[in-house]
Amino acid sequence: MKILVTGANGYIGRHVVSYLLDREVEVIVCDIRTENVDSRATCIDFDLFNLSDSNVFGILGSPDVCLHMAWRNGFVHNASTQMGDISAHYKFLTALIDGGLKHLAIMGSMHEVGYWEGAINENTPCNPLSMYGIAKNALRQSMEIYCKQKDIIFQWLRCYYILGDDRHNNSIFCKILMAAEEGKKTFPFTTGKNKYDFINVDELAKLISATVTQTAVNGIINCCTGNPISLAERVERFIKEHNLDIKLEYGAFPDRPYDSPCVYGNPSKIQEILTNS
Repeated sequence: MKILVTGANGYIGRHVVSYLLDREVEVIVCDIRTENVDSRATCIDFDLFNLSDSNVFGILGSPDVCLHMAWRNGFVHNASTQMGDISAHYKFLTALIDGGLKHLAIMGSMHEVGYWEGAINENTPCNPLSMYGIAKNALRQSMEIYCKQKDIIFQWLRCYYILGDDRHNNSIFCKILMAAEEGKKTFPFTTGKNKYDFINVDELAKLISATVTQTAVNGIINCCTGNPISLAERVERFIKEHNLDIKLEYGAFPDRPYDSPCVYGNPSKIQEILTNS
C-alpha cells in the first residue's frame, strides 16, 4: 500500500507518518516544508494552496490512499484562512480523485459539531460555532458528495482533545509547560469541571493509521477513547507526570458558556477497526 500524507510536517502528521513507516507502509508526504518528517518517507515540497498542474495525482506518486491532514492555522479557530482556504482544499482533493485516487481519508474535528452534551456519533447534527468548525464541516459535506458521485472510499477521521509532544501544539498543556519553565508558580484556570475526550497524539496516530489501511469501516469515524475526563483531573495529572512546580489557580477565568459540560466520541467504529486490524 502506498499512502500520501498531506500536512505531514504538522503536529499530528509527523507521528502518523512514523507510525505508518514502522509498519512497512510506503509513505509519500507532501507539505510546504518537510524538514521535520521521518527521513524514511518520500518527501515532496508541495503547496496545495497554489495548485498549478491538474496532474497532481501523478506528481504525488499515484498513491492508493490520500490521508489529507493539511490545514493552515488549525489552532487559530477564527483565522481568516479558515473560510478562505476551503476552495483550495476542494480543488486539490477533487483533482486527486479525477486523476485516479480511489481512497480518501480526511482529518476532521469535533469542532464541526459545535455545542453538544454527551456522546458524538456519525449521526450527531453539526452546528459549528467557529470559523474552523464551519470550514471543516463544509469540506466534509462537499467531499462526501463528490466521493459518492465518483464511487470513492471516503473516511472522515473526527478527532477530539489531543495532548502529547506538547511543545509542538498550542494547547493548555503547552502553555503550562512554558509557564513552569518561566518560573511561574501559579497558572490561571477555570473551574476545570468540563469533561472532554482526551487522547495522546501517539495513540491517535495508531487509530488514524489503522483506519486508513482498511476499507471495511468508512464514513465518519471517531478517533477517540470514548472516556470523558474532567479538564481539572487531566491537567493535574499532566503537572504530576512532568514534575512541574506549578499550581492551578482555579476560578481565575470563568467557564465559557458555549463549552459543553461533558462531550466525548462514540468509539464503536474505531473499536471495530482495531479488533479486525
